Amino acid sequence: MGVVIPLEESKNKQASIKPLMDLTKPGMERVNQLILSKAGSNVQMIPEVANHLISSGGKRLRPMLTLASAAMFGYEGNSDVKLATSVEFLHTATLLHDDVVDESDLRRGKSTARMIWGNQASVLVGDFLLGQAFRMMVDVGSLDALDVLSTAASVIAEGEVLQLSVAKNMETTEDDYLSVIRAKTAALFAAAAEVGPIIAEADKAGRNALKSYGMNLGLAFQLVDDALDYGGKSADLGKNVGDDFREGKITLPVILAYRRGTQAERAFWREAIEGGQSDDAHLEKALGLITKYGGLTDTVARALHYGTIASDALAPLPDTEWKSALMDVIDFCVARVN
Repeated sequence: MGVVIPLEESKNKQASIKPLMDLTKPGMERVNQLILSKAGSNVQMIPEVANHLISSGGKRLRPMLTLASAAMFGYEGNSDVKLATSVEFLHTATLLHDDVVDESDLRRGKSTARMIWGNQASVLVGDFLLGQAFRMMVDVGSLDALDVLSTAASVIAEGEVLQLSVAKNMETTEDDYLSVIRAKTAALFAAAAEVGPIIAEADKAGRNALKSYGMNLGLAFQLVDDALDYGGKSADLGKNVGDDFREGKITLPVILAYRRGTQAERAFWREAIEGGQSDDAHLEKALGLITKYGGLTDTVARALHYGTIASDALAPLPDTEWKSALMDVIDFCVARVN
């Protein structure tokens, strides 16, 4: 089924992360080398599973944030590469675990590791990557950076459990939903951006600015992702349109449509999400209701709001090519709805 709901066009059609990619290219080449090295193991299945996901075409935005946020404050050294790799390993581990919890078949258009090697291998290799991430954090020798990233790892796990507790519950509020995505997605964005100024020995204001930037960028990023599940195209998503619906995930487009609907329409949502009636006919009706009640446009409006907060967080900092590139990332994240 290929139902697509067009979203309003972004004002910034040229939004791109290319400036950030260009600036961080030398550092990312070192990050990629370290990723391959640290994903290695004498246990053959570990590099097989790890490299399946690591090489699957993600933009590696989070480690780029670490490199850029360190460079913004004049950092010179190798700790940024180690921390950026740690961030990527934390992210990869959570994806491996997420796909098991969500019973996902596709990730970025490829079969998930669990579909190839099974759930047990996916969970255990994720644990291996977490261990390697913490070893690299210790190598850096910054207790502050270790505290920030280890706290993020704990918060992400809490977010996963919170998502389980609200799964298929149509009484989930927007506040509940924001708590989930703040923990599951935004916490790692915030940590990735904050550890840069930490190792660069920036002042508290600089550190807080990048932390706020990362947190609000992460919220905007996830809100757009959740809108794209109902308003995107399968080729762009790397998964099928409506996968969140089929998995019974409670995301903001659904929350808004449910709360704004009639009694009969709310009964439909309970039947579809709580009752597991998620066939193509139910998905088509869900898409219609989300459109009727502005679920997509309002979700994107929320994303723009958090994007503005991220932009404001960076505003007091000196104007540099690094700051400009990080500003472009905000526009890119929101412009994905085109």
